[in-house]
Amino acid sequence: MTRPQLKKTLTIMKNQCMPKYKVTNEKVGQIEQGVFVEDHDVMCYIACVYKTAQVVKNKRLDKDLVSKQIDVLYPAEIREAVKLSTVKCIPVQYNYEDECEGIFYSVKCLYEDNPANFIFP
Repeated sequence: MTRPQLKKTLTIMKNQCMPKYKVTNEKVGQIEQGVFVEDHDVMCYIACVYKTAQVVKNKRLDKDLVSKQIDVLYPAEIREAVKLSTVKCIPVQYNYEDECEGIFYSVKCLYEDNPANFIFP
């Protein structure tokens, strides 16, 4: 997929998850630009997007599932860079008991590690 195609696919997930957690575009509309609002509903919204993408197992991001989705969905030219970030950032979630917080901080790490290749709806 191209980056615009991937964004369009992820937007479907965004539209499914936003009403579940009653988050507004003001709170979640700039995540791709690094604006991570530390609000539990926002955290759970981000977790919902990743669950919908089928990369969460036992309430945690799963490295193997994430890697498979990167191979399927991401443009070839950024796959390896994104995979390197996931290896670095997925363990961050284990610093938090709450599943939403853990996924939130892992995703924030993905942005901070490689903002140019971070894609989020």
